[in-house]
Amino acid sequence: MTALISSLLAAALYLAGTLYQARSLQLRTTINPHLLRGIGAAALVVHAISMAALIFNNGSLALGFFNVSSLIAWLVVAVVLVSSLQAPVTSLFLGLFPLAFVTTLLSLFLPDHRSLVIAGNGGLLAHILLSILAYGIITIAVFQAVLLAVQDYQLRHRHPTRFMGTFPPLQTMEHLLFQYLLCGETLLTLALLSGFLFVGDMLADEVMHKTLLSLLAWITFGILLWGRFMRGWRGSLAIRWTLGGFLLLALAYFGSKLVREFILPL
Repeated sequence: MTALISSLLAAALYLAGTLYQARSLQLRTTINPHLLRGIGAAALVVHAISMAALIFNNGSLALGFFNVSSLIAWLVVAVVLVSSLQAPVTSLFLGLFPLAFVTTLLSLFLPDHRSLVIAGNGGLLAHILLSILAYGIITIAVFQAVLLAVQDYQLRHRHPTRFMGTFPPLQTMEHLLFQYLLCGETLLTLALLSGFLFVGDMLADEVMHKTLLSLLAWITFGILLWGRFMRGWRGSLAIRWTLGGFLLLALAYFGSKLVREFILPL
């Protein structure tokens, strides 16, 4: 019952935040950032309660496809909410609130009853948390890259819209993108190291594809960051590399979970 009420309340708050932003853009009125943060904060609190009820169970974790999706959505919204106190990133909520709305309902109505035992295995827990953190931060970078692509396109073709007017300047958007990428790459490095140290054989047949794809994503983001700081890479080049690295990471985690949980059991 706790999971049901808190999940529905969180979904309602995310939907309210989405509708508020869409209505403000339609009416060409200024979005109140304090109201938007208040809605987001309230949604995060009840969303956290629902995740605790759905995921944690006596020393084990139910880390199915939709539970992890909901957890990552929560993390992404939380990081952007905190970041918005110092940086102009509230425009990201227009894409993040709907994402959190959908994943919250999916984790509630499509539960996963398989659990991973983590009691007494702090190394495994650290690897899981670092992996989720890395994926969450890089997801924010992808949203930032998509908005940057839209902003760059509209500036190049000289037909700005009301939506583009909610963005910070292009240079600020690029700076924030690489801040998120640097943070995500650091967390991904720690996640990979903890995996090799605590998980066991990271090149075993059942996890080899995940390890290799994650390493390819790590190399992709590393090259992008090197190109940024050594060669001044920016604009469409940075956007393409960001999306490419994210695709590899998404295939590494969600692709393998999707196959194992929904395709192979059929």
